[in-house]
Amino acid sequence: MSAELTGHQKGLIAVCFAALLWSTGGLFIKLISLSPYAILSLRALFSAALFGIWFRKRVFQWSWNIFLVSVFYCGLVICFVISTKITTAANAIFLQYTAPIYLILLEPVLFRFKLERINILTVIVCFLGMGLFFMGDLEVGDMRGNFLALASGVFLAALMLAQRFNPPDRHEAAIFQGNMLVAVFFFPAVLSGPAPTLPEWGMLAFLGLVQLGLGYVLFTYGLKRVPAFESSLIAMLEPVLNPVWVLIGYGEKPAGTAVAGGLVIVGMLVVRTLIQERKKFLQRRLAALE
Repeated sequence: MSAELTGHQKGLIAVCFAALLWSTGGLFIKLISLSPYAILSLRALFSAALFGIWFRKRVFQWSWNIFLVSVFYCGLVICFVISTKITTAANAIFLQYTAPIYLILLEPVLFRFKLERINILTVIVCFLGMGLFFMGDLEVGDMRGNFLALASGVFLAALMLAQRFNPPDRHEAAIFQGNMLVAVFFFPAVLSGPAPTLPEWGMLAFLGLVQLGLGYVLFTYGLKRVPAFESSLIAMLEPVLNPVWVLIGYGEKPAGTAVAGGLVIVGMLVVRTLIQERKKFLQRRLAALE
């Protein structure tokens, strides 16, 4: 006799699959021989098509908040795809996950609350981890890629902050319109470059429809059923698994210092999340006893 899954369990599974799908991006971006600009355009077209079919009228809403989020989304995907092409996938994804550092620094200023000691420690440790990415023998492409990956982290933090001022029913519109902007802006690269092969069309469709589109749908589904701190911890599977798939499928081995730096960043963010959640739990218990 099988027990039916609870809403929380379904949410956990959805978030796990979302992180798993997101983590495949680096491998397929590496395998596709097209320029990063052509990849950006075609992946965005597939993703926008899925959003249009799935969310329908909701994607055609407009506001200045939606436009701002869509611009930040454009910066995020542009920097990430280009950095994945010109540096290692590990560098690109781990440095993108520095976004929480900027949130920790900006939120006290924007929302006027005190910067806690654990947040100060997190920033210091994560900056030390970031420094490991710039140690050793790096080629020019690695350096450019690393800086673009850092920029993608800034855009991700900006997108997350902007979405806080964007009503939840307009989130999909911002992502859809961001994809349309990317698709249109970079479409000349599709026309001027070589045509994708049949396998590459399959990989591009996977990137747009499954990796990006379905991944977002699953994560949105999970967020409605799983606390934010659990979702954020599970999402850390993406930077951990991304370099693994690239190593297995493409043979790219990240530098030891990059792996160490990535583990420092992800590890510190996990520790901070657990500490903050324990603090909230204790505060709730104390309030209940009063």
